[in-house]
Amino acid sequence: MASYPAPAARLVAEMTEAAAADPARTVAFQGAPGANSHRAALEALPYCLPLPCFSFEDALEAVKDGRAGQAIIPIENSQHGRVADIHFLLPESGLSIVGEHFMPIHACLMGLGTGPFTSAYSHPQALGQSRHYLRTRGIVPMSHADTAGAAAYVAELGDPAIAAIAPRIAAELYDLTLVEENIEDAHDNMTRFVMLAREPLELGTITGPAITTFIFEVRNIPAALYKALGGFATNGVNMTKLESYQRGASFSATAFFADIVGAPGEPPVDRALEELTFFAKDLRILGTYPLERARG
Repeated sequence: MASYPAPAARLVAEMTEAAAADPARTVAFQGAPGANSHRAALEALPYCLPLPCFSFEDALEAVKDGRAGQAIIPIENSQHGRVADIHFLLPESGLSIVGEHFMPIHACLMGLGTGPFTSAYSHPQALGQSRHYLRTRGIVPMSHADTAGAAAYVAELGDPAIAAIAPRIAAELYDLTLVEENIEDAHDNMTRFVMLAREPLELGTITGPAITTFIFEVRNIPAALYKALGGFATNGVNMTKLESYQRGASFSATAFFADIVGAPGEPPVDRALEELTFFAKDLRILGTYPLERARG
């Protein structure tokens, strides 16, 4: 808590105490209270007890040690792609993906008054996404570790000439004036979050379409990926995501993070996964869970 501005640290202490009374209802997220992940937790699970954590690792650890029933983690953004390190953190956590949630990301200008403002603090991505808005108003962008933390920092500074760019919920939490909403330059900014738990969902409990997330590795030889993925095409399984990343420094093999529509137990999915294992190694299913938004 010492790493948060004082207004945020007080809220972290209160929320941590509340979460300790009912860990099963608790959802861990990364960031200061008022972060987009805080908002996502309340949208995805309205009756949860949100638990702020300083890092992604801390949020996952809260689930592993029983302080939280689930964690909600952003894994990709429509403008900036995948969230850094998440492809390593999810497999290493030993947790299972049990849900997904898509949330539009909107930026709000807030401060101790209504301006004019000389500078505005926020996460570098939020500043970049509001670059035109800030430039036309002569507001100097100032970098901070996260958006909600920036709002708490502005509340702590007490300077009415300094603003923050953060989610609307941060203005409510830190008693800041909400000056203007939706100030981002592009209004189609969407983040996909996943929920993680200690145990995977039972396949029989999933009603409606499902999505399965898995990782695998292929050697860096000609046609290795083509052969590994051929079974999904021939069996009519829709692969909605495929991203590569390197594990280790040898560069002799490439790991892939993939999503498919469907679940193990469905004959086309089983046949495709069986063919994948013939040409790839280290196949690991990270979770099968309800499809929140149709792909394709």
